[in-house]
Amino acid sequence: MTGQAFFHSPSPVPAVIAVVIHEGQALLVRRANPPDAGLWGFPGGKIEFGETVAEAANRELLEETGIEGEAQGVITTLDILVPSSDGTIRQHYILIAVRCRWISGDAIAGDDALEAGWFPIADLDPKTLPMSADVDVIARQADAMDKADSA
Repeated sequence: MTGQAFFHSPSPVPAVIAVVIHEGQALLVRRANPPDAGLWGFPGGKIEFGETVAEAANRELLEETGIEGEAQGVITTLDILVPSSDGTIRQHYILIAVRCRWISGDAIAGDDALEAGWFPIADLDPKTLPMSADVDVIARQADAMDKADSA
């Protein structure tokens, strides 16, 4: 069809966040890069071509925190829409929150994390800790799932 311009709209970017709850605490990293630079959130990143969701969660967890974990299953998904200065959507991330079991390691910031640490779930409050969207909600969901599994 000549005379018509075809525009390819960017596709959403699939990514994972590794949700680790261990001894009543959530493992969080402070992000170095956008989106959410400077905010606390779960370790995570883009899924690489040919990589499963579980493999991506385990890899990102290790790269960003030095923690070895085992992906247990999907908790929820989040749509993160990053606006441009003109109000249009510049980027669309689909975050897959994966519950991961702690196997070994100490939280040490790596890759694109400025800091890494354990936070008591009861203390997670966006009013007192600058965090990414729904970190507190997802941590509590994962904790409830862990408790249900061990009951």
